[in-house]
Amino acid sequence: MIDHLCGARGLRLEREECRSRLGEADGVLYCQPQTFMNRSGSSLRCLAERYGLEAGSILVLYDEVALPLGRLRARGRGGPAGHRGMESVIESLRTDEVPRIRMGIGPPPSDWAGELSEYVLSPFAPAEQETVEALIERAATAVAVWIQEGIAAVMNRFNAEPLRPDEVPG
Repeated sequence: MIDHLCGARGLRLEREECRSRLGEADGVLYCQPQTFMNRSGSSLRCLAERYGLEAGSILVLYDEVALPLGRLRARGRGGPAGHRGMESVIESLRTDEVPRIRMGIGPPPSDWAGELSEYVLSPFAPAEQETVEALIERAATAVAVWIQEGIAAVMNRFNAEPLRPDEVPG
């Protein structure tokens, strides 16, 4: 998804450092670790040390099966909630004070017989494409809000905002 987010901003991840693909625009460093997800924190720690970044100045975006497809949830800190990639980030940066945006991809179908990792890495169904594109657009907007206003503004604006008309409370 980071490729789509960066593409929406006209940014390409062309450099490689700390086992990550990097791009930079307007003083913001965009990073896509090239490690296994459950080891992604090592890339962030390397970059944090190299560039003198505090954990609070790093925004982590990741997919979340515990959220319905299309929903965003932002937090300024907290535990990994079972997400191995976030667990690695918290362990590597030695703090849970890491802002994050969880991007809902929904749980696997009830008849899913494979591993969760297979589901997470599988392509979205054609019927889901419109929702995925809207999710990416909203996530890109949330990143822009975070850059300008911080995580509290992202939480206030995006955590309660429904994506589809059928999600609007009655």
